[in-house]
Amino acid sequence: MELFKFVTATDAKQAIATAAQAKTAQQGAEVRFVAGGTTLIDLMKLNVERPAQVIDINTLPFDKVEKLLDGRLQIGALARNADVAHHPLVAGEYPVLSQALLAGASAQLRNMATTGGNLLQRTRCVYFRNVAMACNKREPGSGCSAIEGENRTLAILGASPDCIATNPSDQNVALMALEATIHIQGAKGQRAVPINDFFLLPGNTPQRETVLEPGDLITHVTLPPSQPGAKSVYLKLRDRASYEFALASAAVVTNVVQGRMTRVRIALGGVGTKPWRSPEAEKVLEGKAPSESLFRSAAEAALHGARPQSQNKFKIELARRCLVHTLTLATKTA
Repeated sequence: MELFKFVTATDAKQAIATAAQAKTAQQGAEVRFVAGGTTLIDLMKLNVERPAQVIDINTLPFDKVEKLLDGRLQIGALARNADVAHHPLVAGEYPVLSQALLAGASAQLRNMATTGGNLLQRTRCVYFRNVAMACNKREPGSGCSAIEGENRTLAILGASPDCIATNPSDQNVALMALEATIHIQGAKGQRAVPINDFFLLPGNTPQRETVLEPGDLITHVTLPPSQPGAKSVYLKLRDRASYEFALASAAVVTNVVQGRMTRVRIALGGVGTKPWRSPEAEKVLEGKAPSESLFRSAAEAALHGARPQSQNKFKIELARRCLVHTLTLATKTA
């Protein structure tokens, strides 16, 4: 870890003004915000992140979970994962988010990790975390060691010749299925970004993972009003039962009305370079009666564009089965 300046933010405006001095949104920018620090501190110890200044934002008033007058749920960027997972409004009306959060990390980490930090969680690709290896995400233009190397856990959807790293978050898969909106405050003002637009595909600029610019601060996330009768489920498949990242996961939100599926939303995790929404699978299911054969067709549609690497072809079938089982659970009658 290199030396850095540490300051505590007094308010959001001051934090943003300080962070906006960063020269670039790429890896190695001069300023980083820290809340729980469950990702940033690890990467600083590995010299993957080398900020000149770290701004502690824990004093900012962004830790509440509350329902808005229009029925939306607002989750503050500094709300701890454990608090969100166990909040009655989340567990009762958005169970897919509660399930996803409880499937992630450990109880100790969930007590520290925040909603905003989880949105910005960096990949667990071993080459990204090893500064002795080539990684376009960490050092643009250096190459991607994973393509010819250890790629069993990496992406089969959304990859490019420059990067095949997966997005590691469980929370973000659920937020994708819930059609969350990310609220951002920056040097140019405030804006709201749909989550599907918030994350960027690697393309030839894998160092840019989100639409955030230098100085941008996530303030909160909003979820659409919960729909009466909706059911939602998150299922995670991994190498071991706890404290492990997904090989494949699925988040499903749907209603079954008069025997037919309506408002189907599907997102996959563990297989994409970003949390992976599948409108193709949703289209297969919308307006149809639930059945195993229908679910298999939807899973085929969701994985149709998969491009596996040398060691992770198994993820295609694993993700298919994961989605089929998740759909079965989400449409199961009491």
